[in-house]
Amino acid sequence: MLNCTFRPAVPGDEGVILNFIRALAEYEHMPDQVIATPELLEEWLFEKRKAEVIFAVAEGREVGFALFFHNFSTWLGRAGIYLEDLFVLPEERGRGYGKALLKELARITVKRGCGRLEWACLDWNQPSIDFYTKRMHAVPMDEWTVYRLTGKNLEEAAQP
Repeated sequence: MLNCTFRPAVPGDEGVILNFIRALAEYEHMPDQVIATPELLEEWLFEKRKAEVIFAVAEGREVGFALFFHNFSTWLGRAGIYLEDLFVLPEERGRGYGKALLKELARITVKRGCGRLEWACLDWNQPSIDFYTKRMHAVPMDEWTVYRLTGKNLEEAAQP
């Protein structure tokens, strides 16, 4: 049996969250894209409450995290949960913490009456793709393409 508990992030956890974000960015070969700060995380997670974080805790320390927020499905007529990031420390992988985090998010999704749990995965990340499809039985949404506006393009799109 996996010896793992979960706890929601609380004010004061911004540094721990940022460490996980930076480790994830390093894993995804994008460390230069992290501009988050403890102050931004405090504002958006705890003051504005736009997203939530749960930690997987083993032997008294955080070994993984998941950052998520609610979205909405017009077709289902109810909210869903979108998993933005899930990360387990490299030295803790293979022990079931990633699966445990996803199962905990599924429980949260069901408990809140949400219609679905969704996330995206980088195309090159075959270990994660295999985990999601073979171990968690998630279905890839091949017929959908994610589009994004950021930075200058976002600013231009916001102009009248």
